[in-house]
Amino acid sequence: MSTQQAETEEAVAPKSKRPSDSAFKQQRLPAWQPVLTARTVLPTFFVIGVLFIPIGVVLLHLSNTANEKIIDYTNCKPANSSTSCAVYLENNPGGKCTCTQNFTLEKDYIGNVYMYYGLTNYYQNHRRYVKSRDDEQLLGHLSQTPSSDCSPFAYNPENQRPIAPCGAIANSLFNDTLTLSQGGVPIKLLKTGIAWPSDKRVKFRNPEGNLSLALKDFDKPLFWQKPLDELDLEDPDNNGFQNEDLIVWMRTAALPSFRKLYRRLNQTDEKYSKGLKAGEYTLTIDYYYPVVSFDGTKRMILSTTSVLGGKNPFLGIAYIVVGAICITLGLALLFIHMRCSRSSNMEMINVNPHTQYS
Repeated sequence: MSTQQAETEEAVAPKSKRPSDSAFKQQRLPAWQPVLTARTVLPTFFVIGVLFIPIGVVLLHLSNTANEKIIDYTNCKPANSSTSCAVYLENNPGGKCTCTQNFTLEKDYIGNVYMYYGLTNYYQNHRRYVKSRDDEQLLGHLSQTPSSDCSPFAYNPENQRPIAPCGAIANSLFNDTLTLSQGGVPIKLLKTGIAWPSDKRVKFRNPEGNLSLALKDFDKPLFWQKPLDELDLEDPDNNGFQNEDLIVWMRTAALPSFRKLYRRLNQTDEKYSKGLKAGEYTLTIDYYYPVVSFDGTKRMILSTTSVLGGKNPFLGIAYIVVGAICITLGLALLFIHMRCSRSSNMEMINVNPHTQYS
């Protein structure tokens, strides 16, 4: 057979799919499989339990060092009125209602003090809701044809002008105004420093030039009380798409009950440089946001922080529960092991009664 014919046959012959003869591909690598016995399993349960319970106690203690005051103002009523603001908004959509709630701080809130608003039964994690936004628009790249994901909140149905910012998330922006005072004197709260710096720097930007001029061909979202370029007239760096209240709201929550950062206590004021002192306070609410239609509630939360962040006992409780379960299982398995071992020894004695033990 000539060399040319041999090369032709090699080219025609089908390529083998057999893996190469290596230890890895032929599964001949050395392996180790743990053998679970009472001597290995029981100590593991006890060690995990002994470690987790003290860790959980420490985490729970650290969480409890953060103070927290929750005020539910869903059904607050205006002065000299028997009708709650929630009912008033149901009967007067788009209206405004102002109410106050007095509360007491039982102890001093030392350190940084944060104000949150909380909503319940509000599903920000719905797939269509999460997608209902135009990221290009939020970056300041304005177009007369917003993203189709914004539908049906892309255009004003009355004049077919595009909306900025468009989409269901922006349209449903939380717009209650919460004001804190003591003895009739308002306490200054900061509007900035509440959003993630990376969000404000990377995901949200205003169009170049004059903001009002750039937005002249756009309408505000249908639910909003004021247009995008008037969200914060006092601070141009906190206006438009870079308004921190908007940025915080656009980061959707994973669970139906959530809280979002609303304000920070201004501790440059000498009276509140160390935090809020124990005493009587008044919360004034400009009530715009309806929640009764979906059986929701609204809350204001005042909170300090610990080394773990805000007050959240879940992690500490989880460690304690896991540790307790491990110790309980360890004791149960130890009891079963000792009982079965004794039964096995008795059976051996019955089988060979002449067995002698030294």
